[in-house]
Amino acid sequence: MNSIRKQLLVWQIGALVLTAILVSLITYHLAWDGFNQLRDYSLGQIAQAVLRHGAPSRVPQSEMLEAELFLSQIWDEEGKVVFASRPDQIMPRQRAGLSILTWQQEEWHVMVLEHGGSVVQVANTTANRYQMFGSVAPWLMLPFAVLIFLLGGVILLAVQRALQSLQVVRDEVSQRDAERLQPLPYAVYPEELFPLVLALNALLERLRHSLEAQQRFIADAAHELRTPLTALSLQAQLARDGDSLQAREQAFDRVAEGVDRVAHLIDQLLDLARYDPRTCPLREPVAVNLLDLSKKRVADHSAAAEARLIDLGLLDSDEVVIWGEPDSLGVLFDNLIDNAIRYAGHGAVIDLQITVDGEMAQVLVSDNGPGIPADARQRVFERFCRLSPAASRGSGLGLSIVEEIVARHQGLIRLDETPGGGLTVRVSFPLPVLGAP
Repeated sequence: MNSIRKQLLVWQIGALVLTAILVSLITYHLAWDGFNQLRDYSLGQIAQAVLRHGAPSRVPQSEMLEAELFLSQIWDEEGKVVFASRPDQIMPRQRAGLSILTWQQEEWHVMVLEHGGSVVQVANTTANRYQMFGSVAPWLMLPFAVLIFLLGGVILLAVQRALQSLQVVRDEVSQRDAERLQPLPYAVYPEELFPLVLALNALLERLRHSLEAQQRFIADAAHELRTPLTALSLQAQLARDGDSLQAREQAFDRVAEGVDRVAHLIDQLLDLARYDPRTCPLREPVAVNLLDLSKKRVADHSAAAEARLIDLGLLDSDEVVIWGEPDSLGVLFDNLIDNAIRYAGHGAVIDLQITVDGEMAQVLVSDNGPGIPADARQRVFERFCRLSPAASRGSGLGLSIVEEIVARHQGLIRLDETPGGGLTVRVSFPLPVLGAP
């Protein structure tokens, strides 16, 4: 299991142990040097005592063990050995002062002092020093062992306390459900968790919008489909019970019209849910030529316009490329043209134009129809808003879908009056900077 707690403990306690080992080695080296200096000083002290008081005739039993650790010798003025602590081991006389030599396959530290013709030589082995130091060294390492134990416990408590905030985040997130999606509080978390809390709150916000959109979609679909489905059921019943072939054919025609209307409504409801910028952010954008797209959409709607004797055309335009979603921008053009055809009336003139205004690309859809009163232009962006339901069989979703697609592309939409009467829809998109989305 990939545990943050285990990783922190391994790294921190491992670093502590390595540091303690390094400090212990340094301490051991320094203590060994100090011990050697102290033992060398002891050799000098013993030699000074022998010069002042002379060689002992007899070593007390209590001092025998310590005396055996040293090799002491005295020479008189004639160079004759007058005293040897170990008569069977006479070490060759060394120069005055401290020296180190190898004798009888052992390393010896030797101190030689001369005074009044007498020479005193005191020595002991390095092995003896290691033995003595070995009895002391463990006590030197004991504080480091205690330090590792205590600091390890402190590190364990610190890691558990530091990770407790993650437990709080987990508890807070686990308490959230579809009915309770409020953001996590920022004040109770340490600074390092702010990015995580920000990301979680952004996710909760998107989830809340998604659930709201889903509930709104279900409510809208249920509300708007009830009437046409009821009409379809009635027309189907009339077609079944019709007294004549002509009556049944008329009923079937109305059924077909109703099916088309329901299909169109379903498509628009799906577009409304699909292009909501709060729940479905803009996908990876690509370069879209607005002039080419407008030409294709005008051609697609030309048959519907001709059926109503509407003059649908494209004015002189600029070649403009923006970054966006070709599919959703195509839906935008479809809804703008379809709305104009539906509401401009028979014999109207509808013109599209693509222009550049400063740093914005402009899409203009103008007609000379009845237009929209200034005080009602904001209302038409509301879902299912139809200013004159009897005048059109539209669903009232076209401009709502357009507004969402414009928001997805960081654009703006505005409704103006066409000079001479009618409505002009002005959609603005930001132009790319140095070819970047």
